[in-house]
Amino acid sequence: MKRTNLKLRTKIALLSFSLVLISVLLVGIVIIEQISSSTEQEIGMRAMAIARTVAQLKDVQENLDTMNGSKVIQPVAEKIRLATGVDYIVIFNMNRIRFSHPLQDRIGTVFADGDEGASLKNQEYLSHAIGVIGPAVRAFVPIKTDEGTRQVGVATVGILTPTFSEIIQSLRFKLYISLLIGVLIGSLGSLYLARDIKKNMFSLEPQEIAKLLEERVAIFQSLEEGIIAIDTLGNVTLLNNEARRITGNDTDKIGLPLEDVVGIPGLVPTMLSGEVRENWELVINKTLVLANILPVRIKEKMAGVVLTFREKTEVKKMAEELTGVKTFIEALRVQNHESQNKLHTIAGLLQLGNDQQALDYIFSVTEEQQEIIGFVSRKIKNTSVAGLLLGKYNRAKELHAKLYFDPDCYLGDLPERIESSKLVLILGNLLDNAFEALRGRDLAEVHCLIFEGKELVISVEDTGIGIEEDNKDHIFEWGFSTKEALNHGIGLSLVKQAVDSLEGTLEVESGTWGTRFLIKIPLQGNELRGLGLV
Repeated sequence: MKRTNLKLRTKIALLSFSLVLISVLLVGIVIIEQISSSTEQEIGMRAMAIARTVAQLKDVQENLDTMNGSKVIQPVAEKIRLATGVDYIVIFNMNRIRFSHPLQDRIGTVFADGDEGASLKNQEYLSHAIGVIGPAVRAFVPIKTDEGTRQVGVATVGILTPTFSEIIQSLRFKLYISLLIGVLIGSLGSLYLARDIKKNMFSLEPQEIAKLLEERVAIFQSLEEGIIAIDTLGNVTLLNNEARRITGNDTDKIGLPLEDVVGIPGLVPTMLSGEVRENWELVINKTLVLANILPVRIKEKMAGVVLTFREKTEVKKMAEELTGVKTFIEALRVQNHESQNKLHTIAGLLQLGNDQQALDYIFSVTEEQQEIIGFVSRKIKNTSVAGLLLGKYNRAKELHAKLYFDPDCYLGDLPERIESSKLVLILGNLLDNAFEALRGRDLAEVHCLIFEGKELVISVEDTGIGIEEDNKDHIFEWGFSTKEALNHGIGLSLVKQAVDSLEGTLEVESGTWGTRFLIKIPLQGNELRGLGLV
Protein backbone atom coordinates (compact mmCIF):
# COMPACT_ATOMS: atom_id res chain seq x y z
CA MET A 1 0.00 0.00 0.00
CA LYS A 2 1.37 3.40 -0.96
CA ARG A 3 2.25 5.56 2.00
CA THR A 4 0.27 8.78 2.25
CA ASN A 5 2.51 11.85 2.66
CA LEU A 6 0.82 14.53 4.72
CA LYS A 7 1.39 18.11 3.68
CA LEU A 8 3.65 20.25 5.84
CA ARG A 9 0.75 22.47 6.92
CA THR A 10 -1.21 19.41 8.08
CA LYS A 11 1.79 17.94 9.90
CA ILE A 12 2.49 21.19 11.74
CA ALA A 13 -1.19 21.65 12.62
CA LEU A 14 -1.51 18.09 13.94
CA LEU A 15 1.75 18.28 15.88
CA SER A 16 0.91 21.63 17.44
CA PHE A 17 -2.63 20.47 18.24
CA SER A 18 -1.29 17.30 19.89
CA LEU A 19 1.27 19.26 21.90
CA VAL A 20 -1.38 21.69 23.14
CA LEU A 21 -3.78 18.86 24.00
CA ILE A 22 -1.11 16.90 25.88
CA SER A 23 0.07 20.06 27.66
CA VAL A 24 -3.47 20.91 28.78
CA LEU A 25 -4.05 17.36 30.01
CA LEU A 26 -0.75 17.26 31.89
CA VAL A 27 -1.42 20.63 33.48
CA GLY A 28 -4.92 19.44 34.41
CA ILE A 29 -3.53 16.31 36.06
CA VAL A 30 -0.98 18.34 38.02
CA ILE A 31 -3.68 20.78 39.13
CA ILE A 32 -5.99 17.95 40.21
CA GLU A 33 -3.16 16.34 42.16
CA GLN A 34 -2.51 19.68 43.82
CA ILE A 35 -6.19 20.08 44.60
CA SER A 36 -6.29 16.56 46.05
CA SER A 37 -3.27 17.28 48.24
CA SER A 38 -4.70 20.59 49.44
CA THR A 39 -8.08 18.98 50.10
CA GLU A 40 -6.51 16.25 52.22
CA GLN A 41 -4.56 18.84 54.18
CA GLU A 42 -7.70 20.87 54.89
CA ILE A 43 -9.63 17.71 55.80
CA GLY A 44 -6.89 16.68 58.21
CA MET A 45 -6.88 20.05 59.96
CA ARG A 46 -10.67 19.94 60.25
CA ALA A 47 -10.69 16.37 61.59
CA MET A 48 -7.99 17.21 64.13
CA ALA A 49 -9.95 20.22 65.43
CA ILE A 50 -13.13 18.18 65.86
CA ALA A 51 -11.26 15.30 67.52
CA ARG A 52 -9.73 17.69 70.03
CA THR A 53 -13.18 19.08 70.81
CA VAL A 54 -14.61 15.59 71.34
CA ALA A 55 -11.69 14.66 73.60
CA GLN A 56 -12.49 17.63 75.88
CA LEU A 57 -16.14 16.66 76.50
CA LYS A 58 -16.88 15.68 80.15
CA ASP A 59 -19.46 13.09 79.09
CA VAL A 60 -16.85 11.33 77.05
CA GLN A 61 -14.07 11.53 79.64
CA GLU A 62 -16.25 10.27 82.56
CA ASN A 63 -17.97 7.34 80.80
CA LEU A 64 -15.07 5.56 79.10
CA ASP A 65 -14.40 3.60 82.33
CA THR A 66 -18.03 2.45 82.86
CA MET A 67 -19.73 -0.68 81.56
CA ASN A 68 -22.58 1.11 79.83
CA GLY A 69 -20.63 4.20 78.86
CA SER A 70 -21.51 3.75 75.18
CA LYS A 71 -25.14 4.69 75.96
CA VAL A 72 -23.93 8.15 76.92
CA ILE A 73 -21.00 8.53 74.52
CA GLN A 74 -22.68 7.25 71.30
CA PRO A 75 -25.49 9.88 71.23
CA VAL A 76 -23.00 12.65 71.95
CA ALA A 77 -20.64 11.46 69.20
CA GLU A 78 -23.44 11.03 66.66
CA LYS A 79 -24.81 14.47 67.48
CA ILE A 80 -21.40 16.04 66.82
CA ARG A 81 -20.89 13.91 63.68
CA LEU A 82 -24.18 15.03 62.19
CA ALA A 83 -23.59 18.65 63.18
CA THR A 84 -20.07 18.84 61.71
CA GLY A 85 -20.66 16.64 58.66
CA VAL A 86 -17.75 14.33 59.31
CA ASP A 87 -18.06 10.75 58.15
CA TYR A 88 -17.47 9.06 61.48
CA ILE A 89 -16.43 9.59 65.09
CA VAL A 90 -15.04 6.56 66.85
CA ILE A 91 -14.21 6.63 70.56
CA PHE A 92 -12.46 3.70 72.20
CA ASN A 93 -10.88 3.06 75.60
CA MET A 94 -7.40 1.93 76.44
CA ASN A 95 -8.42 -1.67 75.65
CA ARG A 96 -9.41 -0.57 72.13
CA ILE A 97 -13.10 -1.26 72.83
CA ARG A 98 -15.29 1.03 70.72
CA PHE A 99 -17.77 3.20 72.67
CA SER A 100 -19.08 4.98 69.55
CA HIS A 101 -19.29 4.24 65.83
CA PRO A 102 -21.55 5.36 62.94
CA LEU A 103 -22.42 1.66 62.48
CA GLN A 104 -24.32 0.57 65.57
CA ASP A 105 -23.21 -3.08 65.38
CA ARG A 106 -19.56 -2.02 65.66
CA ILE A 107 -20.00 -0.64 69.18
CA GLY A 108 -18.33 -2.89 71.73
CA THR A 109 -15.93 -4.40 69.21
CA VAL A 110 -12.18 -4.00 69.23
CA PHE A 111 -10.57 -1.17 67.20
CA ALA A 112 -7.78 -2.95 65.29
CA ASP A 113 -7.00 -0.96 62.13
CA GLY A 114 -3.27 -0.97 62.90
CA ASP A 115 -2.62 2.80 63.02
CA GLU A 116 -3.95 3.48 66.52
CA GLY A 117 -0.91 2.33 68.53
CA ALA A 118 0.74 5.73 68.97
CA SER A 119 -2.51 7.33 70.13
CA LEU A 120 -2.63 4.94 73.12
CA LYS A 121 0.74 6.36 74.12
CA ASN A 122 -0.58 9.87 74.58
CA GLN A 123 0.20 11.13 71.03
CA GLU A 124 -2.08 12.94 68.60
CA TYR A 125 -1.59 12.70 64.84
CA LEU A 126 -3.21 12.27 61.43
CA SER A 127 -3.42 9.00 59.57
CA HIS A 128 -4.42 7.99 56.04
CA ALA A 129 -6.10 4.64 56.02
CA ILE A 130 -8.88 2.62 54.50
CA GLY A 131 -11.41 2.10 57.19
CA VAL A 132 -14.67 0.14 57.30
CA ILE A 133 -16.53 2.72 55.20
CA GLY A 134 -13.69 3.73 52.87
CA PRO A 135 -10.41 5.67 52.58
CA ALA A 136 -10.22 8.56 54.97
CA VAL A 137 -8.05 11.03 56.79
CA ARG A 138 -8.27 10.23 60.47
CA ALA A 139 -7.30 12.37 63.44
CA PHE A 140 -6.27 10.55 66.64
CA VAL A 141 -6.44 12.59 69.89
CA PRO A 142 -5.88 11.09 73.37
CA ILE A 143 -8.75 11.47 75.93
CA LYS A 144 -7.56 12.34 79.44
CA THR A 145 -9.13 12.74 82.90
CA ASP A 146 -7.98 13.90 86.30
CA GLU A 147 -7.05 17.25 84.84
CA GLY A 148 -5.08 15.69 81.97
CA THR A 149 -2.89 13.41 84.02
CA ARG A 150 -4.40 10.06 83.02
CA GLN A 151 -5.31 8.81 79.55
CA VAL A 152 -8.59 6.86 79.41
CA GLY A 153 -9.05 6.46 75.67
CA VAL A 154 -8.80 7.93 72.19
CA ALA A 155 -11.12 10.08 70.05
CA THR A 156 -10.89 9.35 66.35
CA VAL A 157 -12.52 11.58 63.74
CA GLY A 158 -12.52 10.36 60.14
CA ILE A 159 -13.41 12.23 56.99
CA LEU A 160 -13.57 10.29 53.74
CA THR A 161 -11.19 11.66 51.10
CA PRO A 162 -12.49 12.08 47.54
CA THR A 163 -10.96 9.81 44.89
CA PHE A 164 -9.23 11.12 41.76
CA SER A 165 -12.30 10.35 39.67
CA GLU A 166 -14.53 12.09 42.19
CA ILE A 167 -12.41 15.23 42.01
CA ILE A 168 -12.52 15.14 38.21
CA GLN A 169 -16.27 14.60 38.39
CA SER A 170 -16.70 17.60 40.65
CA LEU A 171 -14.52 19.79 38.42
CA ARG A 172 -15.61 18.36 35.09
CA PHE A 173 -17.38 21.51 33.87
CA LYS A 174 -14.38 23.76 34.56
CA LEU A 175 -12.06 21.14 33.09
CA TYR A 176 -14.13 20.87 29.93
CA ILE A 177 -14.18 24.65 29.52
CA SER A 178 -10.40 24.93 30.08
CA LEU A 179 -9.70 22.05 27.71
CA LEU A 180 -11.96 23.55 25.06
CA ILE A 181 -10.35 27.00 25.33
CA GLY A 182 -6.84 25.50 25.28
CA VAL A 183 -7.58 23.32 22.27
CA LEU A 184 -9.26 26.20 20.45
CA ILE A 185 -6.32 28.56 21.04
CA GLY A 186 -3.86 25.80 20.17
CA SER A 187 -5.71 24.94 16.98
CA LEU A 188 -5.86 28.54 15.82
CA GLY A 189 -2.19 29.03 16.71
CA SER A 190 -1.26 25.81 14.92
CA LEU A 191 -3.07 26.83 11.76
CA TYR A 192 -1.51 30.29 11.82
CA LEU A 193 1.97 28.87 12.48
CA ALA A 194 1.59 26.29 9.71
CA ARG A 195 0.39 28.94 7.27
CA ASP A 196 3.19 31.35 8.19
CA ILE A 197 5.90 28.67 7.88
CA LYS A 198 4.49 27.52 4.54
CA LYS A 199 4.45 31.12 3.32
CA ASN A 200 8.08 31.65 4.35
CA MET A 201 8.97 28.44 2.51
CA PHE A 202 7.38 29.79 -0.69
CA SER A 203 4.52 27.25 -0.38
CA LEU A 204 6.94 24.37 -0.95
CA GLU A 205 6.85 21.03 0.81
CA PRO A 206 10.01 19.80 2.62
CA GLN A 207 10.65 17.10 0.02
CA GLU A 208 10.31 19.71 -2.72
CA ILE A 209 12.78 21.98 -0.91
CA ALA A 210 15.20 19.08 -0.44
CA LYS A 211 14.95 18.21 -4.13
CA LEU A 212 15.49 21.82 -5.20
CA LEU A 213 18.44 22.15 -2.83
CA GLU A 214 20.07 18.99 -4.16
CA GLU A 215 19.57 20.18 -7.73
CA ARG A 216 20.92 23.67 -6.99
CA VAL A 217 23.94 22.29 -5.13
CA ALA A 218 24.69 19.88 -7.98
CA ILE A 219 24.42 22.68 -10.54
CA PHE A 220 26.39 25.09 -8.35
CA GLN A 221 29.25 22.65 -7.83
CA SER A 222 29.38 21.55 -11.49
CA LEU A 223 29.69 25.06 -12.93
CA GLU A 224 32.90 25.76 -14.82
CA GLU A 225 32.95 29.23 -13.31
CA GLY A 226 34.28 29.82 -9.83
CA ILE A 227 31.71 31.41 -7.53
CA ILE A 228 32.40 33.08 -4.19
CA ALA A 229 29.74 34.84 -2.11
CA ILE A 230 30.61 37.25 0.70
CA ASP A 231 28.58 39.01 3.37
CA THR A 232 28.59 42.73 4.10
CA LEU A 233 31.67 42.28 6.31
CA GLY A 234 33.68 40.83 3.44
CA ASN A 235 33.75 37.27 4.82
CA VAL A 236 33.23 34.26 2.55
CA THR A 237 29.81 32.62 2.98
CA LEU A 238 29.78 30.29 -0.02
CA LEU A 239 32.10 28.98 -2.73
CA ASN A 240 31.95 26.13 -5.22
CA ASN A 241 34.46 23.45 -6.23
CA GLU A 242 35.93 25.48 -9.10
CA ALA A 243 36.53 28.43 -6.77
CA ARG A 244 38.26 26.10 -4.30
CA ARG A 245 40.46 24.72 -7.08
CA ILE A 246 41.55 28.12 -8.40
CA THR A 247 42.12 29.70 -4.98
CA GLY A 248 44.11 26.63 -3.89
CA ASN A 249 44.56 25.33 -0.35
CA ASP A 250 42.09 22.64 0.67
CA THR A 251 41.33 24.18 4.07
CA ASP A 252 37.80 25.32 4.75
CA LYS A 253 37.47 28.89 3.52
CA ILE A 254 33.96 29.59 4.80
CA GLY A 255 34.06 32.52 7.24
CA LEU A 256 37.50 33.73 6.15
CA PRO A 257 38.03 37.28 4.80
CA LEU A 258 37.80 37.31 1.00
CA GLU A 259 41.19 39.01 0.65
CA ASP A 260 42.82 36.08 2.48
CA VAL A 261 41.16 33.62 0.08
CA VAL A 262 41.88 35.33 -3.26
CA GLY A 263 45.01 37.25 -2.23
CA ILE A 264 43.95 40.61 -3.71
CA PRO A 265 44.26 43.48 -1.18
CA GLY A 266 41.65 46.22 -1.47
CA LEU A 267 39.16 44.11 -3.45
CA VAL A 268 36.44 44.00 -0.78
CA PRO A 269 35.70 47.78 -0.66
CA THR A 270 35.35 47.77 -4.44
CA MET A 271 32.94 44.83 -4.29
CA LEU A 272 30.88 46.36 -1.48
CA SER A 273 30.48 49.64 -3.39
CA GLY A 274 27.27 48.19 -4.83
CA GLU A 275 28.29 48.50 -8.48
CA VAL A 276 27.93 45.72 -11.03
CA ARG A 277 31.28 45.00 -12.73
CA GLU A 278 31.86 42.68 -15.64
CA ASN A 279 34.83 41.01 -17.33
CA TRP A 280 37.55 42.20 -15.01
CA GLU A 281 40.91 40.58 -15.38
CA LEU A 282 42.20 39.48 -11.99
CA VAL A 283 45.04 37.25 -10.89
CA ILE A 284 43.97 34.76 -8.23
CA ASN A 285 46.59 32.36 -6.91
CA LYS A 286 48.81 33.17 -9.92
CA THR A 287 45.91 32.34 -12.25
CA LEU A 288 44.56 34.94 -14.65
CA VAL A 289 40.78 35.01 -14.51
CA LEU A 290 37.90 37.02 -15.94
CA ALA A 291 35.70 38.15 -13.06
CA ASN A 292 32.22 39.59 -12.61
CA ILE A 293 30.87 41.28 -9.49
CA LEU A 294 27.16 41.18 -8.72
CA PRO A 295 25.70 42.80 -5.56
CA VAL A 296 22.95 40.83 -3.81
CA ARG A 297 20.06 42.90 -2.47
CA ILE A 298 17.11 41.72 -0.41
CA LYS A 299 14.27 44.24 -0.18
CA GLU A 300 16.56 46.97 -1.52
CA LYS A 301 19.10 46.31 1.25
CA MET A 302 22.62 45.11 0.52
CA ALA A 303 22.91 41.51 1.75
CA GLY A 304 26.24 40.58 0.19
CA VAL A 305 28.14 40.27 -3.09
CA VAL A 306 28.77 37.41 -5.50
CA LEU A 307 32.12 37.15 -7.31
CA THR A 308 32.15 34.89 -10.37
CA PHE A 309 35.29 34.16 -12.34
CA ARG A 310 36.60 31.83 -15.00
CA GLU A 311 40.15 30.78 -15.60
CA LYS A 312 41.30 32.56 -18.71
CA THR A 313 43.70 29.81 -19.69
CA GLU A 314 40.74 27.47 -20.23
CA VAL A 315 39.55 29.69 -23.04
CA LYS A 316 43.01 30.85 -24.05
CA LYS A 317 42.56 30.57 -27.79
CA MET A 318 39.17 32.21 -27.72
CA ALA A 319 40.45 34.99 -25.48
CA GLU A 320 43.42 35.62 -27.75
CA GLU A 321 41.20 35.62 -30.82
CA LEU A 322 38.76 38.00 -29.20
CA THR A 323 41.63 40.22 -28.04
CA GLY A 324 43.07 40.24 -31.55
CA VAL A 325 39.70 40.96 -33.15
CA LYS A 326 39.06 43.84 -30.77
CA THR A 327 42.52 45.23 -31.40
CA PHE A 328 42.19 45.00 -35.16
CA ILE A 329 38.73 46.57 -35.09
CA GLU A 330 40.13 49.48 -33.11
CA ALA A 331 43.01 49.71 -35.58
CA LEU A 332 40.60 49.71 -38.53
CA ARG A 333 38.53 52.45 -36.90
CA VAL A 334 41.61 54.60 -36.45
CA GLN A 335 42.82 53.78 -39.96
CA ASN A 336 39.45 54.72 -41.40
CA HIS A 337 39.58 58.05 -39.60
CA GLU A 338 43.17 58.67 -40.74
CA SER A 339 42.39 57.57 -44.29
CA GLN A 340 39.53 60.04 -44.59
CA ASN A 341 41.81 62.88 -43.50
CA LYS A 342 44.50 61.78 -45.95
CA LEU A 343 42.02 61.42 -48.83
CA HIS A 344 40.74 64.91 -48.14
CA THR A 345 44.32 66.21 -48.25
CA ILE A 346 45.04 64.41 -51.56
CA ALA A 347 41.74 65.65 -53.05
CA GLY A 348 42.59 69.22 -52.07
CA LEU A 349 46.05 69.02 -53.66
CA LEU A 350 44.60 67.61 -56.89
CA GLN A 351 41.93 70.33 -57.04
CA LEU A 352 44.66 72.91 -56.66
CA GLY A 353 46.55 71.30 -59.53
CA ASN A 354 49.47 70.23 -57.36
CA ASP A 355 49.72 66.75 -58.84
CA GLN A 356 53.35 66.18 -57.91
CA GLN A 357 52.78 67.18 -54.28
CA ALA A 358 49.82 64.81 -54.15
CA LEU A 359 51.99 61.95 -55.40
CA ASP A 360 54.76 62.78 -52.95
CA TYR A 361 52.22 62.85 -50.10
CA ILE A 362 50.81 59.45 -51.11
CA PHE A 363 54.30 57.90 -51.25
CA SER A 364 55.26 59.34 -47.83
CA VAL A 365 52.06 58.12 -46.16
CA THR A 366 52.35 54.67 -47.70
CA GLU A 367 56.01 54.40 -46.80
CA GLU A 368 55.36 55.33 -43.15
CA GLN A 369 52.55 52.81 -42.79
CA GLN A 370 54.47 50.02 -44.49
CA GLU A 371 57.51 50.77 -42.39
CA ILE A 372 55.71 50.38 -39.03
CA ILE A 373 53.82 47.27 -40.22
CA GLY A 374 57.03 45.73 -41.52
CA PHE A 375 58.91 46.54 -38.31
CA VAL A 376 56.27 44.99 -36.05
CA SER A 377 55.90 41.94 -38.31
CA ARG A 378 59.65 41.28 -38.30
CA LYS A 379 60.28 41.94 -34.64
CA ILE A 380 57.12 40.62 -32.94
CA LYS A 381 56.23 37.00 -33.77
CA ASN A 382 53.25 36.76 -31.42
CA THR A 383 50.21 37.87 -33.43
CA SER A 384 48.19 39.03 -30.40
CA VAL A 385 50.98 41.29 -29.17
CA ALA A 386 51.73 42.49 -32.72
CA GLY A 387 48.09 43.37 -33.28
CA LEU A 388 47.99 45.23 -29.98
CA LEU A 389 51.10 47.29 -30.81
CA LEU A 390 49.77 48.28 -34.26
CA GLY A 391 46.47 49.28 -32.70
CA LYS A 392 48.18 51.36 -30.01
CA TYR A 393 50.44 52.97 -32.64
CA ASN A 394 47.40 54.19 -34.55
CA ARG A 395 45.70 55.19 -31.32
CA ALA A 396 48.69 57.38 -30.45
CA LYS A 397 48.42 59.12 -33.81
CA GLU A 398 44.73 59.74 -33.15
CA LEU A 399 45.67 61.35 -29.82
CA HIS A 400 48.33 63.48 -31.57
CA ALA A 401 51.08 61.64 -29.72
CA LYS A 402 54.10 59.66 -30.90
CA LEU A 403 54.65 56.01 -30.08
CA TYR A 404 58.26 54.93 -30.74
CA PHE A 405 59.36 51.30 -30.77
CA ASP A 406 62.96 50.65 -29.78
CA PRO A 407 64.99 49.22 -32.71
CA ASP A 408 66.13 46.39 -30.41
CA CYS A 409 62.56 45.16 -29.97
CA TYR A 410 62.20 41.41 -30.42
CA LEU A 411 59.64 38.86 -29.25
CA GLY A 412 59.79 35.30 -30.52
CA ASP A 413 57.65 32.30 -29.65
CA LEU A 414 56.68 32.54 -26.02
CA PRO A 415 57.27 29.64 -23.63
CA GLU A 416 54.10 27.88 -22.50
CA ARG A 417 54.20 29.43 -19.02
CA ILE A 418 53.92 32.98 -20.42
CA GLU A 419 50.43 33.48 -21.80
CA SER A 420 49.83 35.94 -24.63
CA SER A 421 46.77 37.24 -22.84
CA LYS A 422 48.89 38.32 -19.85
CA LEU A 423 51.37 40.17 -22.09
CA VAL A 424 48.47 41.87 -23.87
CA LEU A 425 47.08 42.87 -20.48
CA ILE A 426 50.44 44.25 -19.29
CA LEU A 427 51.33 46.15 -22.49
CA GLY A 428 47.80 47.39 -23.11
CA ASN A 429 47.40 48.89 -19.64
CA LEU A 430 50.90 50.41 -19.55
CA LEU A 431 50.44 52.07 -22.96
CA ASP A 432 46.95 53.32 -22.08
CA ASN A 433 48.33 54.71 -18.84
CA ALA A 434 51.12 56.45 -20.75
CA PHE A 435 48.69 58.00 -23.26
CA GLU A 436 46.58 59.27 -20.37
CA ALA A 437 49.65 60.93 -18.81
CA LEU A 438 50.38 62.82 -22.08
CA ARG A 439 47.14 64.78 -22.12
CA GLY A 440 47.85 68.51 -22.34
CA ARG A 441 51.63 68.03 -22.82
CA ASP A 442 53.48 69.77 -25.64
CA LEU A 443 55.98 66.92 -25.89
CA ALA A 444 53.77 63.83 -26.17
CA GLU A 445 55.97 60.80 -26.69
CA VAL A 446 55.91 57.18 -25.56
CA HIS A 447 58.90 54.86 -25.99
CA CYS A 448 58.28 51.13 -25.92
CA LEU A 449 60.77 48.26 -25.70
CA ILE A 450 59.98 44.54 -25.79
CA PHE A 451 63.04 42.32 -25.77
CA GLU A 452 63.37 38.60 -25.32
CA GLY A 453 66.82 37.48 -24.20
CA LYS A 454 67.72 35.54 -21.08
CA GLU A 455 64.55 37.07 -19.72
CA LEU A 456 61.65 39.02 -21.17
CA VAL A 457 62.10 42.78 -20.72
CA ILE A 458 59.27 45.28 -21.19
CA SER A 459 59.88 49.01 -20.88
CA VAL A 460 57.28 51.76 -21.37
CA GLU A 461 58.43 55.35 -20.92
CA ASP A 462 56.36 58.51 -21.41
CA THR A 463 57.02 62.23 -21.32
CA GLY A 464 53.95 62.86 -19.21
CA ILE A 465 53.33 64.67 -15.97
CA GLY A 466 54.99 62.03 -13.79
CA ILE A 467 53.75 60.52 -10.55
CA GLU A 468 53.49 62.58 -7.39
CA GLU A 469 55.79 61.40 -4.62
CA ASP A 470 52.88 60.79 -2.21
CA ASN A 471 51.18 58.51 -4.74
CA LYS A 472 54.13 56.27 -5.67
CA ASP A 473 53.41 53.80 -2.88
CA HIS A 474 49.73 53.51 -3.85
CA ILE A 475 49.61 53.29 -7.66
CA PHE A 476 49.37 49.48 -7.63
CA GLU A 477 46.58 49.37 -5.05
CA TRP A 478 43.24 48.17 -6.30
CA GLY A 479 40.94 51.10 -7.08
CA PHE A 480 43.52 53.82 -6.40
CA SER A 481 43.33 56.66 -8.91
CA THR A 482 43.90 60.38 -9.05
CA LYS A 483 40.71 60.63 -11.14
CA GLU A 484 37.21 60.70 -9.68
CA ALA A 485 35.60 58.88 -12.61
CA LEU A 486 34.47 55.28 -12.20
CA ASN A 487 36.44 52.29 -13.46
CA HIS A 488 39.80 53.95 -12.92
CA GLY A 489 42.57 52.72 -10.65
CA ILE A 490 42.35 49.15 -11.91
CA GLY A 491 44.86 48.91 -14.78
CA LEU A 492 48.12 49.15 -12.84
CA SER A 493 46.77 46.80 -10.17
CA LEU A 494 46.07 44.21 -12.88
CA VAL A 495 49.55 44.76 -14.32
CA LYS A 496 51.10 44.13 -10.90
CA GLN A 497 49.04 40.95 -10.41
CA ALA A 498 49.95 39.64 -13.87
CA VAL A 499 53.68 40.33 -13.32
CA ASP A 500 53.57 38.64 -9.92
CA SER A 501 51.82 35.60 -11.40
CA LEU A 502 54.67 35.32 -13.95
CA GLU A 503 57.22 35.62 -11.11
CA GLY A 504 58.56 38.85 -12.63
CA THR A 505 59.71 42.17 -11.22
CA LEU A 506 58.30 45.66 -11.79
CA GLU A 507 60.24 48.90 -11.30
CA VAL A 508 58.94 52.47 -11.57
CA GLU A 509 60.93 55.65 -12.14
CA SER A 510 59.17 59.00 -12.29
CA GLY A 511 60.00 62.68 -12.31
CA THR A 512 59.18 65.91 -14.05
CA TRP A 513 60.51 64.34 -17.27
CA GLY A 514 57.85 61.61 -17.19
CA THR A 515 57.49 58.02 -16.01
CA ARG A 516 59.17 54.73 -16.89
CA PHE A 517 57.89 51.25 -16.10
CA LEU A 518 60.45 48.43 -16.36
CA ILE A 519 59.28 44.82 -16.18
CA LYS A 520 61.48 41.72 -16.20
CA ILE A 521 59.91 38.28 -16.55
CA PRO A 522 61.92 35.03 -16.36
CA LEU A 523 61.35 32.73 -19.33
CA GLN A 524 61.31 29.72 -16.99
CA GLY A 525 59.53 29.35 -13.66
CA ASN A 526 61.03 28.91 -10.21
CA GLU A 527 60.41 25.17 -10.27
CA LEU A 528 62.89 24.72 -13.19
CA ARG A 529 65.47 27.11 -11.79
CA GLY A 530 65.29 25.29 -8.47
CA LEU A 531 66.17 22.03 -10.24
CA GLY A 532 69.17 23.66 -11.95
CA LEU A 533 67.66 23.18 -15.42
CA VAL A 534 68.06 26.83 -16.42
